[in-house]
Amino acid sequence: MYNFDIYQGSGKQSRFELPTYQHLGKLDEPSGYIASDYLRDAVNVALALGQPLLLTGEPGTGKTHLAKSIAWELGLGEPLVFNAKTDSSAKDLFYRYDSLGHFHHTQIKKSDIDVNDYIHFEALGQAILASYEDAEVQALMPKDLQLKGAHKSVVLIDEIDKATRDFPNNILHEIENMSFMVTETGKKYSIQDQRYRPIIILTSNSEKNLPDAFLRRCVYYHIPFPEKDMLRQIVNKRLQLSEDFQQRMLEAAIDHFTEIRSKKLRKKPATAELLAWIHILDKLDVKIDVPTPEQLQKLASTYSILAKNPEDLKRLREDL
Repeated sequence: MYNFDIYQGSGKQSRFELPTYQHLGKLDEPSGYIASDYLRDAVNVALALGQPLLLTGEPGTGKTHLAKSIAWELGLGEPLVFNAKTDSSAKDLFYRYDSLGHFHHTQIKKSDIDVNDYIHFEALGQAILASYEDAEVQALMPKDLQLKGAHKSVVLIDEIDKATRDFPNNILHEIENMSFMVTETGKKYSIQDQRYRPIIILTSNSEKNLPDAFLRRCVYYHIPFPEKDMLRQIVNKRLQLSEDFQQRMLEAAIDHFTEIRSKKLRKKPATAELLAWIHILDKLDVKIDVPTPEQLQKLASTYSILAKNPEDLKRLREDL
């Protein structure tokens, strides 16, 4: 059993051996992703139509990881990711121009500088450049993408609800046409071969601010929070639990987690918290079905994994 009392907080030095870092199973590996039948069907519809797949759902339901799963299963490498921000514009999907750095170096060197050195291509821009066989265009991409030659990519445009309301509508033209102009060089880039047209995955934590025109041009799927059976599958696929815990405590842990999510909390724990929590329950040999003072104290000590604010933590400990 894992020694949980390494740090005493008593002002005295301890002699305990520090634990070796352990990666929590397959938390981030795409081979551990499990898609429901409906989600799988939505992906295949989007692939058949060549339309973007828009995913909504509360944080922790697997929206972002789906892009990794698709890219991995189809042998397309790591997805290219664009994280939307409050000030994101449609142009930002393709490239960023470091005007300040360009100006600064021009003043220092007092000579001609290649403007391409100050242009950084973003996810959708890289995916379009990846459709070129031309060596000059390939040279504009990151080194790891150049090694692949012309290829198809998965592009994840993450959390589009963080951007302005106009952002989804503004990117429709760009996504449909797969073409952009670099103003600073005057060069235009477009998909060269439709075989290499990227697969677009968009995510949003909210459905409220998405315009109708945008929704009409997407394949849409809302990922609900997993039911108990799916949670069990996720845990078994991603964690290497001890045999004793797997047989005796897994059902009790999932039941307790589901009960916690049913409470009126400010922030409900997601699957990432569930996996970390079950991992530490196994390490500490916490017996949820044995409500002795010792076991309840152990269980309460793990709630800091599930609760992310003082009100929720207080509520969980009081209910326990």
